[in-house]
Amino acid sequence: MAISREAKEQAVAKLSDDLGRIKLAVMTDYRGLTVPEVEELRGLLRDEGITYRVTKNTLLRLAAKNNPALADVDPTSFTGPMALALGFDDEVAPARVIFQYAKQHQALEIVGAITGEGVVLDAAQVKALATLPTREQLIAQVVGTIAAPLSGFVGVMSGNVRSIINVLNALSEAKA
Repeated sequence: MAISREAKEQAVAKLSDDLGRIKLAVMTDYRGLTVPEVEELRGLLRDEGITYRVTKNTLLRLAAKNNPALADVDPTSFTGPMALALGFDDEVAPARVIFQYAKQHQALEIVGAITGEGVVLDAAQVKALATLPTREQLIAQVVGTIAAPLSGFVGVMSGNVRSIINVLNALSEAKA
């Protein structure tokens, strides 16, 4: 059964609104996944605050044209059956979740991605983005880098105090 024009216009409006708010939209080819696998993927994405939506390429092209940031996106990148993982809060989370799931399920293929600024990434760039450490890991690395010299300094200073105490103990034992 064909979709009515009003339904298509509503779908384009909703997709255009979503594309206007994205940080990253990962394009995937989901053919070969079973329904339970797609539902499992949707659940994993939902836990991260990411929407996973199957969309028609023609509607995606129209929605991209309606969005000023995505107006320059080449519409030839929208080919074949496609589902979008739309991330609104984190730039890396959609790529990371899709990449991890694709490692376990060979049928899921990463086609590319679109950033909120309208930059189109190919599959290799999405995979590179997915392997970046999380924000929390980067913060922990910076804190560890800052703390390392300070903890070394504390160790050196406590060593000097320990040496003085050992000398004083030796002198008191020698006099006793």
